[in-house]
Amino acid sequence: MMLQWIDSHCHLDAPEFSADRLAVLQRAQEVGVGHCVMPAVQAKDFEALQIFANQVQQPYALGIHPLYVPMAQEKDLQYLENCIQTGEPGMVALGEIGLDFFVPALCEPSMREKQLFFYHAQLKLAEKYKLPVILHVRKSADELLRGLRRFHVQGGIAHAFNGSFQQAEAFIDLGFALGFGGACTFDRALQLRRLATELPLTAIVLETDAPDIPPHWLYRTQTQRQWGVQSRNEPIELPKIGAVVAQLRGLPIEVLADATVNNAKRVLPQLSFFIKNA
Repeated sequence: MMLQWIDSHCHLDAPEFSADRLAVLQRAQEVGVGHCVMPAVQAKDFEALQIFANQVQQPYALGIHPLYVPMAQEKDLQYLENCIQTGEPGMVALGEIGLDFFVPALCEPSMREKQLFFYHAQLKLAEKYKLPVILHVRKSADELLRGLRRFHVQGGIAHAFNGSFQQAEAFIDLGFALGFGGACTFDRALQLRRLATELPLTAIVLETDAPDIPPHWLYRTQTQRQWGVQSRNEPIELPKIGAVVAQLRGLPIEVLADATVNNAKRVLPQLSFFIKNA
């Protein structure tokens, strides 16, 4: 019997998939990746993402990503709230939201302030509508946690987590699971692999972040990419990523698959309802 997986973070609506989006999804489903949670990144993409998600019966999330905050306007928050109010069953979280203090331009005082404004405003919506959130965490875990202690959201997923054990435990205590993907397949990712190995199994979900964060077997150097050698990540890679995490933890792969699917359903409660009724 084929193992079943959930890709808890996959941008199938990205331009990189414009030529073969349906084929990418079909390939994933053929290896047991039955559902891909697709987070939005900016308000202008919401409608297209909803249409595609409904067409292929896949779950999605709506939110304004910190990398898109420079282009965002306050009216986008009202549009987001209007979309939430429609109550579509496929919307399982508010996301991808968060803070990015890695990109230098986003760390300028005015842009840092704008990031915090949109992060807090979206947490407020999540609190109001009792939605879990999907968080972008890059050099920003402590500030994200401060926001989560101010606005009481229904947990969610800290996507592509790569912080400390102390930070991981703080997210877990607030009802979050931590997303692990292609980055933990690299031998040199020692801290990340230690997290994937030693954190409680109940705290882990799997993701690809496709088309980004390719696993080591898809990685291409900048020179290779300039020559056109493709490094596009796809949700079909999720079972192989799961196999790496299972090996790191010394677990049978079926145990890891079942646990990560159940964890995703627990932290995104609407996901269980959606899968059952899809």
